[in-house]
Amino acid sequence: MLQSSFMDLVIHIFEDALIDTLRLIPFLFVTYLAMEAIEHKMEGRAEQVVQRAGFAGPVVGALVGAFPQCGFSAAAATLYAGRVITLGTLFAVFLATSDELLPILIAEQAPLSMMLQILGAKVLIGMVMGFIVDAFMRITARHHKHLHIHDLCEHDHCDCEDGIVKSALKHTAQVSLFIFLITLVIAALIEGIGEDALTSFLSSQPMLSVVASAIVGLIPNCAASVVITELYLQGALSAGSLISGLLVSAGVGFLVLYRTNRPIKSTLGIVGVLLLIGIAWGFIIDACGIVF
Repeated sequence: MLQSSFMDLVIHIFEDALIDTLRLIPFLFVTYLAMEAIEHKMEGRAEQVVQRAGFAGPVVGALVGAFPQCGFSAAAATLYAGRVITLGTLFAVFLATSDELLPILIAEQAPLSMMLQILGAKVLIGMVMGFIVDAFMRITARHHKHLHIHDLCEHDHCDCEDGIVKSALKHTAQVSLFIFLITLVIAALIEGIGEDALTSFLSSQPMLSVVASAIVGLIPNCAASVVITELYLQGALSAGSLISGLLVSAGVGFLVLYRTNRPIKSTLGIVGVLLLIGIAWGFIIDACGIVF
């Protein structure tokens, strides 16, 4: 009986990880296909086009990131790894990514005004911080001046001369496998620890709930945004704690960034700054007495 229960749990974890990965494959493939097209068809003109569109990047990124699920954050991570979008645009997408927020609010029949306010806050913060990050990068002259989409090919040992479709398929397969394996491990850990443990961790830290919520939000799994949203609806978290956790809930976008972006210290720095932004805005919202 015990062995049967264990096997059922293993199958459940495997199925969840597989489904989560399969949902991302279309986003990844289309993204890589677009990147290959930019590299092979536009050649020198690509840099000029990206530079012209760069200033508006955070606006578009924040609006796109607000759509449910985290597929767009995965796409944004890939595009940034190829330096097709700016760092500010990446931050805008990550900060605005709603993951499971909207489905949970709808399922719980939350007021429409609450949904719009929460999504609006994430989108606005994403835009503002995106512009600030890009401005900082320009002032400190840290912008990458040249696209290096081909660096992804070199890192993945991909022969892009075989055509953009084959190359995009190879990149997609490699990244999807990485995401599946990591998601499998995370899902197993969450099943072992239990969502109740995450709930207890957040609700038992009233003075540090903003920080605790942001830390939980970094978990690249939909359970993070589900727990944070549910706790807010139950009145166990403040609006600041809700926002701090949701701002950093970029889901598998983190996994794609770890897999594709180099150097790794750059990726760690991005995640660290994202965490600080989430915590800072959480404190600001609570200090202003905002309630959604």
